[in-house]
Amino acid sequence: QVQLVESGGGLVQPGEPLRLSCAASGIAFCSIATTSWYRQAPGKQRELVAVITSGGTTNYADSAKGRFTISRDNAKNTVYLQMNSLKYEDTAVYFCMARVVIGDYWGQGTQVTVSS
Repeated sequence: QVQLVESGGGLVQPGEPLRLSCAASGIAFCSIATTSWYRQAPGKQRELVAVITSGGTTNYADSAKGRFTISRDNAKNTVYLQMNSLKYEDTAVYFCMARVVIGDYWGQGTQVTVSS
């Protein structure tokens, strides 16, 4: 059974950093074509934040460029999202999504709250 488990969310103040982790199990990490971080704020649609391919190519939403970094550790079957200079508008539930040949797998999400 494929599972994606996000962790690392929490309450931080504006300007502080946070690192999210997405650990994959039940699937060969090398079979994952792309891993993405999405987020969904209250009352808003889910939006793409960052993507990383199996080859390490990355892409970011404009809101994340320059502040967020997505990376992967193949040995740990884990993808990370390093978030720096967090803003109030980054408050959301962050989800990890892995895309493979047969479809997409989603994690349960982790809450990030930016508040003073």
